[in-house]
Amino acid sequence: MTIREDYHMNRKRNVFIGLITCALLITTVFFVFNQGKSNEQVVKEYFGFLNDRNYKQMYQMLDQKTVYTPTQKYFVKKHKEIYDVIDAKNIQIKVLNEKDNIIKYQISMDTIAGKIKYKNKIGIKDEKIQFNKELIFDEFSDKNKIKVTTIQPFRGYILDRNGKYLAKQGNGYSVGLVRGKLNGENDYSKIAEYLETDIETIQNKMNASWINDDSFVPIKNISEQRKDKLIQHGILKIGGVKINSISSRIYPYDKITSHLVGYVQNVNSKDLKKHKNEGYTSSSVIGKSGIEAAYERQLRGEVGARIDIVDENNNIVKTVAEREAKDGKDIRLTIDIDLQQSLYNEYQNDKSASVALNPKTGEVLALVSTPSYSSNDFVLGLSTDKWNELNNDVNQPLMSCYKQTYTPGSTMKPITAAIGLETKTIDPNKDLRAKDKWQKDSSWGNYYVTTLHAPSPNNLKNAITYSDNVYFARSALNIGKENLFNYYKNLKIGEKIPFELALNKSQYINKNQKVSDQLIADSGYGQGQILMNPLQLASIYSAFVNNGSIYQPHIVQGQTKTWIKNVFSKETTKIIKEDLINAIADENGTGHSIYHDSVTLAGKTGTAEIKQNQSDTTGTELGWFTVMTTDSQQSILMTTVVEDVKNRGGSGYVVEHTKKPLDLYLSK
Repeated sequence: MTIREDYHMNRKRNVFIGLITCALLITTVFFVFNQGKSNEQVVKEYFGFLNDRNYKQMYQMLDQKTVYTPTQKYFVKKHKEIYDVIDAKNIQIKVLNEKDNIIKYQISMDTIAGKIKYKNKIGIKDEKIQFNKELIFDEFSDKNKIKVTTIQPFRGYILDRNGKYLAKQGNGYSVGLVRGKLNGENDYSKIAEYLETDIETIQNKMNASWINDDSFVPIKNISEQRKDKLIQHGILKIGGVKINSISSRIYPYDKITSHLVGYVQNVNSKDLKKHKNEGYTSSSVIGKSGIEAAYERQLRGEVGARIDIVDENNNIVKTVAEREAKDGKDIRLTIDIDLQQSLYNEYQNDKSASVALNPKTGEVLALVSTPSYSSNDFVLGLSTDKWNELNNDVNQPLMSCYKQTYTPGSTMKPITAAIGLETKTIDPNKDLRAKDKWQKDSSWGNYYVTTLHAPSPNNLKNAITYSDNVYFARSALNIGKENLFNYYKNLKIGEKIPFELALNKSQYINKNQKVSDQLIADSGYGQGQILMNPLQLASIYSAFVNNGSIYQPHIVQGQTKTWIKNVFSKETTKIIKEDLINAIADENGTGHSIYHDSVTLAGKTGTAEIKQNQSDTTGTELGWFTVMTTDSQQSILMTTVVEDVKNRGGSGYVVEHTKKPLDLYLSK
């Protein structure tokens, strides 16, 4: 054999050996990776699909010879009826032992009624589940079913600072019909007229499948006052009409607190979807606005639940899990309802917002919006006509005015003054020389800043006392855009106001707006593009009696904390406070009509013009007034803004209507 032949023989042998080795390797790999799943793996995979509520995949893992139903659709439906309803999640499987392809395991899960844990067993054959009905649920059978009962907690009350009820459970009334005593449908139109509803609504309710001849079918809930009127007008003379008493959420102060406290209503389909698996049912109520909505979780409490296995007669076979309901917590507000009521009475015929707070703590003592609506009407159910009336009212009674922002006018002047003192751009003793109208230079064309009061000497004290527009326009330009805007930011103007109820953000400039000298000058006396929320304005004024710091405004007790620390120096706030005292003490001061001999008050009026341009004479005016005590044990700061005060006294109108509420509070 030649060397060449030997080489070829060895090469063929090596190739052959390589092929055999490769085949053995492939066989080994195939064996290793295809030896199949263990029974424990199969069980955990099956219940993993249950945890994910992937019922279709569960069905695919069943040994079809053992399945109790021929269709996947029925299997899925049955599991949904149980696991979706009990809100099963965090399903955990622990295998206890295995013998003869029978796995004993322990299953646990969290549910609407608490944790459920039990032991069971399952057969495995060829990686398929040997189905039995107890795999659906422990002790489950064809004749049994799962029943979930929710237990609604008692809703907490809402109280004012002195323990007076602003929202509580009380008595309402349900007007309904008893079909067996009706004179057919002939009286439906008359009943619909009485209840301010329509015939179709009544027909739909009376056609429900559950109704028997002696069933009481509720049509509309009403107040006691409404009930008395309906009886007086003869509704009970119609055959089949009946009035039952019911438990209902009631608001003793109604319109006085509606924008603040809000109201509850029966949940709708949107609520049920949003709060799925939180225990709400079609008969539940939920906070829709105000404190009722903001503190829904605390007021509502925790829903209780019980999961039972029941037989075909609805008898309990076994209670699987049970969790007690926890009643809601009462919410005690910082509101003084007497002050709230007094402010409401003064402005109920105006479009206005009033804020009263304790400047030393940030506690909101009153928060009023007028005109208002009835919270009780919303609880008991509004008629379509009443709803349309409220929505179409030009005075917008459904709008919470204290949430809005307004042009602050002259109430911004003390803030401009404080910024000027802080930046050393205002000398409080310097006489700028009074001017009735003023412009920076001829580049302003026909635009002038004008004032009704040009005091002499034209210093800071007189400018605040007599509310001189020109002084603060000139001062704003001296302060400059950078200083002015930096301090607006320090005061959180333009940021979200930290408060339990949503408030619109204040602003000092429109986004992407070109800043001109004219705009800066107008900002100095509260015009320009400045918009202020009444609560934020009141909070900023509190710095003048707190050595320059501002407490965070809050309406629920127990939340006192500093919001903005040392935004102004003690020296600055002392000067501004004394000038604000003079604005009331001086006989010619703009707020003098509220002067008190026994209490030192500080305050500032403001009349903001709402018009298209300087020559517009058809615009409206906003009237502002902020007043605060400076040395009284009864610390209070009140800010009110009233729309459309033109030809009604301007800000003077607000000063006059602030007297009574302030006197009431100080007399306590």
